[in-house]
Amino acid sequence: MRVVTHSGKFHADDVLAWALLCHFHPQRSSLSLTRTRDIDIIQSADIVFDVGGLYDPIQGRFDHHQNEYTGPLSSAGMVLQWLLASNWIDSTLSKRMEDEIVSYVDDVDNGRIEEKTSVPCFSKMINLFNAPAQTLEDFDAQFLLAANMASGILEGIVSQHSKEEQAKQLVLNTMNGTREFNNLMEFPAYTSWKGTYYANEGSTHPTEFLLYPSMHGTWQVSAIPPTSESFDQKCSFPLEWAGLRDEELSAVTGVPSIFCHKNRFIAVFETRDAAIGAMRRFDLLG
Repeated sequence: MRVVTHSGKFHADDVLAWALLCHFHPQRSSLSLTRTRDIDIIQSADIVFDVGGLYDPIQGRFDHHQNEYTGPLSSAGMVLQWLLASNWIDSTLSKRMEDEIVSYVDDVDNGRIEEKTSVPCFSKMINLFNAPAQTLEDFDAQFLLAANMASGILEGIVSQHSKEEQAKQLVLNTMNGTREFNNLMEFPAYTSWKGTYYANEGSTHPTEFLLYPSMHGTWQVSAIPPTSESFDQKCSFPLEWAGLRDEELSAVTGVPSIFCHKNRFIAVFETRDAAIGAMRRFDLLG
């Protein structure tokens, strides 16, 4: 499938538009990019963005420079909207792309906001890829390098979104399912839980602690705050544990223990059995 954008100097919007197509278009493996201003090549292409003087998603045309277009989008925003309308990107992921990168690029490209001198923003970093170029061929090569960077950022957003969606479902399942201990949520690894927990009546939920293995091979127990903004806990760890480490904490808990925060909201143990054993000994599990 033939894709065309303009040759020469590029901006963040056309680089991002290409990266979006490469990530989400169903025929992305067969997309072939040509950078040119040749009218005949532009008119014969399957998809054209940021050049051509036409905005018509049905025909695969995504230019915003012509007087006839008075909307807020750059080529990046146009392509994202088309991908969404075509059901080639999930609506929640599309919204995240819009919020985290595409709307900013649209705004900078259309002059609604100015880049700050001291902030290394996406648009500024993409523009720096133009600096080494001297010829049209140089600009083509630099465009692809810039697109690789953009692609890496998109991949990060996609991965983060996927992890958060999985975490959201895990938290809901744990909150609503049968737990070994009614007041303890256990996860197979660290999970971003707070947003989902408090959005689903976590403040009144019976859980008071959460337990999960760390990447260091230890097991961490955290005391759950009564609200998302609170620095208190629904139930704190025992005062006897506060600020203790290693042998001192192990002597108090009776199990291999590593650390308890002085404010009694985090405790770390060598094993899961040790964590459960310590909490049982001090009647923390219900």
